[in-house]
Amino acid sequence: MGTIELKSDLHKILDKIDNEQLLRAIYDFLKQREDAKEGQIWSTLTEEQKKEVYLSYEESNDDDNLIDWDEVKGRL
Repeated sequence: MGTIELKSDLHKILDKIDNEQLLRAIYDFLKQREDAKEGQIWSTLTEEQKKEVYLSYEESNDDDNLIDWDEVKGRL
């Protein structure tokens, strides 16, 4: 999935959400990431959280651990 398709799918999902509190949470999350300097988020993680990120990355290299994007979208 390319950037254009990903943005389009995100817009479609956001357009379906009427819950202002949820939209605010999504906005705040994205705004924090936009304003964060590179590596700033990583430095806030505990060692256990960093291990989980590394483990997730390693597991993502095995196709058996991945969920098809269409299935993920269907859960939303």
